[in-house]
Amino acid sequence: MTIVDLASILGLILCFVVMIFGILSGQESIAVLLNFYDPPSIFITFGGALCCVLIMAPDLKGYLENLKSFSLILKRIPSNEEETIRTIIELSNVARKEGLLALEEAANNIEDEFLKKGVLLIVDGTDPELVRSIMETELNCIEDRHSSKVGFWDNFAAMGPAWGMIGTLIGLINMLQKMDDPKSIGPNMAVALVTTFYGSVLANWICIPISTKLKANNAQEVRIKEVMVEGLLSIQAGENPRVIEEKLKSFLSPARRAAMQEEGGEEIG
Repeated sequence: MTIVDLASILGLILCFVVMIFGILSGQESIAVLLNFYDPPSIFITFGGALCCVLIMAPDLKGYLENLKSFSLILKRIPSNEEETIRTIIELSNVARKEGLLALEEAANNIEDEFLKKGVLLIVDGTDPELVRSIMETELNCIEDRHSSKVGFWDNFAAMGPAWGMIGTLIGLINMLQKMDDPKSIGPNMAVALVTTFYGSVLANWICIPISTKLKANNAQEVRIKEVMVEGLLSIQAGENPRVIEEKLKSFLSPARRAAMQEEGGEEIG
C-alpha cells in the first residue's frame, strides 16, 4: 500500500499559500493576481526550461521517466532501520540453530527483493567477497538511477531562472522599442519582470525542493541496504546474533539505538 508523504504535500501547498498571501497583502482586490498571469512569459520560462533539460537528457524515454519522478516525493518510503535489524537478527538466529540452508525457507517470507537476493546468495554458498561485490554493484546501480533523477531536477532548477531572465530581456527589448509611448513603459516592464518571477518560483518552489527530497530518500534507502549487506555477511561469517545486533546498531543514532534497546529485540541466541 502506498503511503502518502504529507510533509511534501503540505509543504507544496503552504508555499503556494504564502506566495499568494504576499501578492495580495495590502491590495484592495484579488484582481491583482491577474498582474502575475502572462501566457507568453509562462511559455518562455517553463517551455524553455523543459526544452533545455530535454537537450541534456540521454533519450526521450529517460526524460519522461525523470519528469514523472515528481510523484516520488508525494510517497513516503516505508523504510525502518530498526525493523530491518530485527529481521536480520531473526535470520541470524535461524542460521545459528538450523544452518544456512534453512534460510532458503525464511527467504520466502521476505518482501524486500534486495535482502531476499542476498539471502539466496548465501544459501547457494557464494563466496563472501563475491556476495559483497554483487550486493554493492546492485546498490551502486540503484544510486546511479537515483542520481539521474536528482540531476534532472537540479538541471531544471538551473534552467528556470535562466529562461526567466531570457524572457525578461525579451520583454525589455520590446519595451525599449516603444519608449515613445510613456504609458506603455510601466505595463511592459511589469510583464518583463513576470518571467523572472516565474523562473524563481519554478526553481525554489518546485525543482530544488524535489531534488533535495529525492537526495534524502536516496540516502535513506542506501543506508537501509548497507545495513542489509553488513548483516548478511555477518550471518554468512557465522557471527553471534548478539554481535551482529550491536554491529548493525552502529548505523542508528544514539537516541534511536537507546530506544531500540528499551523496546527489546527478538530472541538472540
